[in-house]
This record gives sequence, C-alpha cells and structure tokens, in this order.
Amino acid sequence: MDLQTPVKDAGLVFRLKSQALTRLNIFTLEDLLFHLPFRYEDYTNAVAIKDLKIGKQSVIKGTVIDIKNEFTRKSFVLQKATITDGTREVICTWFNQTYITKIIHPGDSLGLVGKLDFFGKKPTFQVKEYEVLNNGGGLHTTGFVPIYNETKGLSSKWIRNRIYDFLKNNKNLITEFLPLEELTRLHFTSLYDSFFSCHFPKSLDEARIAHDRLAFDELLLAHLAAMKRRSEWEKQNKGIPFDVEKFEIQSSSFVSSLPFTLTEGQQKAYLEIKNDLQKETPMNRLLEGDVGSGKTVVAAIAMHLAYLNGYQSVLMAPTEILATQHFKTLETFLKPMGMEIALFTGNKKTHKNEKFDIAVGTHALIQKSLDFEKLGLVVIDEQQRFGVEQRSLLREKGKNPHFLTMTATPIPRTILLAVYKDLDLSLLNEVPMGRKEIKTWLVPNSKRADGYIWVKKQIIESKYHDQAFIVCPFIDESESMDTVKAAKSEFERLQKEDLKGLKLGLLHGKMKTKEKEEVLKEFKEKKIHVLVATPVVEVGIDIPDATIMIIEAAERFGLAQLHQLRGRVGRGDKQSYCLLFTESQTEIVQTRLKYMETSHSGFELAELDLKLRGGGDLFGTRQHGVAGLKVADFRNFELVEKAKIEAEHLYPQLSQEKKLLQKVESITLKLINPD
Repeated sequence: MDLQTPVKDAGLVFRLKSQALTRLNIFTLEDLLFHLPFRYEDYTNAVAIKDLKIGKQSVIKGTVIDIKNEFTRKSFVLQKATITDGTREVICTWFNQTYITKIIHPGDSLGLVGKLDFFGKKPTFQVKEYEVLNNGGGLHTTGFVPIYNETKGLSSKWIRNRIYDFLKNNKNLITEFLPLEELTRLHFTSLYDSFFSCHFPKSLDEARIAHDRLAFDELLLAHLAAMKRRSEWEKQNKGIPFDVEKFEIQSSSFVSSLPFTLTEGQQKAYLEIKNDLQKETPMNRLLEGDVGSGKTVVAAIAMHLAYLNGYQSVLMAPTEILATQHFKTLETFLKPMGMEIALFTGNKKTHKNEKFDIAVGTHALIQKSLDFEKLGLVVIDEQQRFGVEQRSLLREKGKNPHFLTMTATPIPRTILLAVYKDLDLSLLNEVPMGRKEIKTWLVPNSKRADGYIWVKKQIIESKYHDQAFIVCPFIDESESMDTVKAAKSEFERLQKEDLKGLKLGLLHGKMKTKEKEEVLKEFKEKKIHVLVATPVVEVGIDIPDATIMIIEAAERFGLAQLHQLRGRVGRGDKQSYCLLFTESQTEIVQTRLKYMETSHSGFELAELDLKLRGGGDLFGTRQHGVAGLKVADFRNFELVEKAKIEAEHLYPQLSQEKKLLQKVESITLKLINPD
C-alpha cells in the first residue's frame, strides 16, 4: 500500500463508503490526506457541570452513572445518561439513537459537547457530539476539532477517525521530498508533521503553519514542473527557423492590406512572435488579450509568414462555434493572399482537397487520419480548455512546429508566476479604435420588467437593426435551484410576455451542430432580434449589430466570465449596453457585481475575482501545471513569490534530488493522464 492506493482497495471500512468518498473527490489515500479541514471547533476548555449556563454550547467531561432508553408518548425513543464530574450530576439526552446504550456503559469516562436546555421542566444537557475517553485523549470533543466538507453518508466524525487512524499507523508512507537543508532554512516541519498538525493541531497557529507548508509544496512543484517543461522544450530537436527578412516586404504588404490599423499592442506582439519564429528553438508563446483585442489578427499575420516560408499552419479551438468563427475570419484576411483554408469539425470537413495552407477546427484536428505535409505553426485558442495530451498530439503532426497559444481569459500575476513559467508572454491590453465603452448596469430585481421594456423599445426604435443576447446559466430548470433562470423556460416566457412581438432564438450546448448553425445564421441575418442562450456564447460569436447583453443570475458567474460575456456586444461602432440581473440582494454579491459598472478591464476584473473568490479552476489551472491543486491559494502572493524564489534556487540541482524530481515528474504524469 502507498499514497496512490485507491481508497476502495484500502480496506472494508473504505470500500463500503467508496461512492460517498468519490463525491468528495477522494479517490486515493493521498486525496484523503489532502481533504483538509475548512475550520476547527474550539473544544479546548471543558467546563465544570456546576458552571453550565442555559443555552450556551459547552464541553463537559465526566463519568457515566447510568444510561437507558426511555420511550415517549409520541413514539420517540429518548436516550438518557446521568453524568457526574464530581461537581454535580447532569442528565444528558440523545434522540432516536438506540445504539448509544450499546456503546456507552456505566463507569465509562465521556467527553460531550452540547447545550444545557429545558426538557419539560428539567434542565438537561442535549448532546451534539460525544466520545468515550476510557483510554485518555479525545478526538471529537477535545482541543481544536477539525470540521470537513461532508456528503451524505460521510460525516466529519467518520473522516476524522479514518484520517487519524491512517496517520497513526502509516507514518512510513508519508516520505519527505524536500531537502533537509531547505526545510531548516524555510522553518518548515516535516511533511508528516505538517499533515498531522493540519488535521489535528494543538493551536490555530500550528494549523496555519502546517497549511502553509502544504500550500508551499504545491506551488513549488508547480514552479519546478513549469521550469522543467521549459527546459525540455528548449532542448528538443532542432525546430523550424523561418526566414523573416526574406519575406519582410510581402509580410508588411499583407499587414497594410488589412482594413484597419494594428494597435500598439498588436504590433509589439507580432514583433515578439517574429523574433521567436526566426530561432531554431520552437516558439512557445502565450498571447493573452482582452475580449475584442484582436488576437486572431496577430495569429493570421504569423500564419501568413509561415505560408511564405512554405509551411502549413493549424488553429484548434474548443468549440465548433469558435472554430467556424476563426475559419471565416481567416478566410476574409488570407484567401485574397492566395491561401487555402480548411475547416475540420466532428467527422466532417468543408475542404475536400487535402491541399491546404491552414487547417482550422476542433478536436477533429488530432484524428489520426489527418496528416500535414509541412506543419510549421500550431495555434491553440482558449488553451485552458484543452488537456496537455491533446496539445501534444497536435504538435506531433509536424516536426517541432512553432507553438502559439491564445486566451481571452485574463490571468492574474500570481497565476502567471506559478503556472505559465514555461511560456513566453505577449499581452494585448488595448481594444481596436472606434469601439465604445459598454455601459453596464446592475439592475435591481424590482426594475427587471422595466429593463425588458427598455430592451424592446431599443430594438423597435432602431427599426430592428439592434439585437440582444440574454444569457442564462442553465439549459433547463433545476429543482434544487428553482430561483435560477434557465434558458429554455426563459425563452418560452419572454416570447409570451416581456418580449412578445419580437423574434426570439434559442441556443445551448445540447443542440445539434446544424441547429446551432441555423440559429446563428438567422441571428446574423437579423431574422432573430433576441438570442436566449447559455454561456455557450461566451467565446467565438461575432454579431456586429448586437448592442445589448442581459445576463441572468449574474451572481453565478465570476467577474472575468461576466466580462467575456459582455464582450459579445460592442463589437461595432454603436453604443452598447450590458444589464446584470440577480435575485440575490446580499451585500457581498451586490458589491462584487457593482465592479462591472465601473471597470472595463478584463485584467483588473480578473485580479478582483481572485481576491474575492479565489483561484480554484477559474483560470484553468488544472490544465496548466497545477494538477490537483488542493491547498494553495493564489491570493497568497507572498507564498507564491516565496515558492518561485525557492524553485529557482532548487532547479539547478533538481536531478540530484531524486525524491523531489520524482514528485515533479508525477505532476507532469497527472497532467497527461488526469484520470
């Protein structure tokens, strides 16, 4: 047995609870150890029974004088125990837990947590938590008691018992991988002691220090894995150096032919890309740009240069909608240059001739039957939506091609430090000239109806030229979240009520490809005035006359995602608007959403998102090097920076630190095989 042993194979007690453990994402014994408490109950000070106060939760300890089941008139079974601690006796009660009389016996020493309250006319101690203390100690009623995320069939008490038993009996399985010198210099306890102190601390300060050690480990391994990936990339076989100078005139002529002037950010990004393309080491660059900043244009210029050098390019997008949008954009820019562009989605392709200069598509691009004669440039859009293995398969279609990844998801500095260390970064922080700032309002629930009246008026007064999106978080209504608007029901309701008289369309992820294409075609041709959709419209839909975005249940989205959705409008020269609807009136939700009214920078909103909501998988970190990030919080910039410095110190000697190297390599393995 080791830490990678599946919990279902770790004994009968785990096997019986395997389904419940799965619901908590506990698959291995290591996952069990990393199921850390989210808070602690302070049971450090037991009170004498004589000092108990009515209605106040207290911890008491005493000896059982007697215990029995007592049947009430209403068919309840009451468990009653008389307890004494030498200062006074007290009656302790449980309800409908008949098994307790088989566990607790006269003479047993007990620890109990509960409240003294009146039962009838007599004060009794109503028990919330208990344990038998005959052998001393105390796991559930003594000290700082860990409280865990639970699920049906798995209580904190069950989890507590299992983790305690495992830590006590399997110390040898938790092996230290940090060099002793580093542990001493960083003032960290051993890995085993850190796990023990995190779960069963003697003080909250001890728990914090232990938690920091485990979080530091994750960040350090993320840094080292990214540095190792970069080093391996640079040591790969010789890449394909493009001849930039030879084709400078043709490339400049193509840029001049574009129907707009490049922004300063686009010009700078392309200069950085050109510099990479000339090198023998394959380019590995991330192009990060806000919604509408023109990333595809920069990629198109790079693809044109690849074409001039006699090489093919490929652009992979996560959805058919986005792939089709890129295909049409590239056709507009590059077909006049004599370039052939093919679209591959699902099992179909739009280009029957296998001779093409650019292949655009979804996962269909990595199918074995699709071959490239001379693949020189790979472009991945919204790369956080693809796994490492998928990106590798596409890269293997050529001989060490240059690699450009793009994202519209703004990435905060701390995440860039920890996760994207293996990539060079180009930022586009401007939007094309002529675009107006999107006016954004958080609409009170009381003014929802007025909001729809205004939307209808805007569309009619524009003589049906203006169009609107209405985004709902779900496709169908949910019984557990019946207050959250769903796309299907809202579509039906709006047709009959608030937007009656307008032509509405419905778009969601479960529709067939042909249905989606037909709806989008009608929307572009203005046969549809209002498109009711799920967040499937977040990327890849370009409707120049869409000027209104309504987002239902806005509190369910992060600020960065709200900004992405807002970016679906304001793509022409008309004034555009975004209305945020929410049923929640809590101050924290209202304050968070109010930021959308004043901030129009995706980067600023992403930083706010990180501070308010944490990192989690919000920025695709599972796909980007922090596989299974369970402890670290990117908001702790000081710890991220500390891990970065330590990684730079350790990396030159990584090959000598066998245990640390093994941990770093296991991160890469989890990325490629996340299951």
